[in-house]
Amino acid sequence: MAAQKSPRHFLDISALDSKTLRRILDAAHAMKKAGKRVPAALRPKGIENLVLVMIFEKPSTRTRVSFDIAMRQLGGGALSLNHTDLQLGRGESVADTARVLSRYADGIMIRANSHETLLELARHATIPVVNGLTDKSHPCQVMADVMTFEEHLGAIKGRTVAWIGDGNNVAISWMHAAARFGFSLRLACPDQLKPEDEALEWVKAQKADVSLSNDPEKAVKGADCVVTDTWVSMGQSDAAKRKKMLAAFGVDAKLMGKAAKGAIFMHCLPAYRGLEVSEDVLEGPQSVVWDEAENRLHAQKAILAWCLGA
Repeated sequence: MAAQKSPRHFLDISALDSKTLRRILDAAHAMKKAGKRVPAALRPKGIENLVLVMIFEKPSTRTRVSFDIAMRQLGGGALSLNHTDLQLGRGESVADTARVLSRYADGIMIRANSHETLLELARHATIPVVNGLTDKSHPCQVMADVMTFEEHLGAIKGRTVAWIGDGNNVAISWMHAAARFGFSLRLACPDQLKPEDEALEWVKAQKADVSLSNDPEKAVKGADCVVTDTWVSMGQSDAAKRKKMLAAFGVDAKLMGKAAKGAIFMHCLPAYRGLEVSEDVLEGPQSVVWDEAENRLHAQKAILAWCLGA
C-alpha cells in the first residue's frame, strides 16, 4: 500500500518558504481578477466534492464569512461550528476531534484561543489544517494585507511597513512576512506589549529587516504603509490598563503625515475610532481597510486551493 501523503497545512507564514507564499499570493491576485467564480485552471481538481469544516473558539465576522464564501466560490462547501457545537467543548481531546473530522471532511479551518490547539489539531489530522487566528499569529490576515499592499503600491520587496501598537498575533505574522517577502518592518510598541521573545529571536535568526522601538514617529517616518490593530482583543480582561499603555500609540493624521508620500493605512478590523486610529485616518484617502477586508476572501481562496490541491 502506498504511503499516505502528508497534508498541506497552512499554520504560519514562517512555516512556508518564500516561493510557496509567492505562488499563493499570485493565485490570490488572479482569483480576484477572475471574479466570483474561480476558473477551473485555478481550482483544485474535484473541489466540488470537497467540504471545509470551520471551528470557532472565538466570535468572528470576516474569518467566518470569508472562508465560507471562499469555499463556495472555489466550488466546494463549508460547515461552520462553534466549539460548543462539538464534543470538543465538553472535554473530547483535540487529537480525537482531529481524527474524527479527518474521516468526514477534506479540510479544517480553526479560529483558536490557543496556538497549541492549532498545532495539536495539525499533528493528528490527516487532512489540511488552516490557521484562522490564534493567540500567537494570524497568517491569513497578513497574506491579505501583503496582497493589498501590492494592489496599491506594487511589489512589497524592499519597501517599508510600520506597525504601531500592541505587538500581538497580527504583528507577529507581519514579522514572519517581512522575512519571507523581503521588506523592512518597523515595530513601535510599548515596552510592556512588545512581541514575544520567540518571535524576535526568529526574525533575528532569519536576518530579517525588523526593528523594534517604543517611538511611533520613528517607526512611521518615510514608511510606505502604516498598520495598527485594536488595543483590546477578545478575551483580554485588562482593557483599562492596556488603553493607558497604548495612549501614545494612536494613529492620527499627524502621525500619518510623517509617512512617505502616497503611504497607505491598514487595520484588520474591527476598528475603534478615537482609540488606535482616528476617524479621519480610517475614513480618509490613505485608508485601504475595505480593500484589505475584501482581500481576506481572495487570499483565503488561494490558501485553500493550495492546501486542497495536488
